[in-house]
Amino acid sequence: MLYSQSASGKYGTIKERQGFIMSEMKKDGRDYIGYEYCEIRADAGKISMYLDSYECFGWEPDENNRLQDSGMSVIRLKRNRKIINKQELTRLQRHFEDCINQIEQLEKRKTSKGTMISIAVGIFGTACMAGSVFAVTAAPPVIWLCILLAVPGILCWIAPVYLYRYSYFAY
Repeated sequence: MLYSQSASGKYGTIKERQGFIMSEMKKDGRDYIGYEYCEIRADAGKISMYLDSYECFGWEPDENNRLQDSGMSVIRLKRNRKIINKQELTRLQRHFEDCINQIEQLEKRKTSKGTMISIAVGIFGTACMAGSVFAVTAAPPVIWLCILLAVPGILCWIAPVYLYRYSYFAY
């Protein structure tokens, strides 16, 4: 059996000594706080908004470091499990998360319309240029058709840049 000397000079087994240390630290179990944990992935520019908003639902930042993952950060939060009105806070938190998702979808929608228009015009320009090339390489070359198709083709290759900018700033 292994023996160790306690702070008061008494000897006892290691198990007895560990029990003595645990009883000094325990204090009737009332100081223990159980936490639930949450991880949130957010853009680096929106971290402050998430931290401020989640504090309203009882969450507080965990001391662990945030992880950077290709422009996205992982925020680790914790909250007391015995928080008052937990069901109502959870309902409000889900509503908040739904609102944040809607905002993100609206921000993506700003660029999606311009992207679709730009791609369609670019494809039309490519088709015009293909027709121009086929007109020039025909057995008797049709130069007037080549020029007629090449001009809108070139214009449709240049126009998507300006169409995208216009549709982005139109919102």
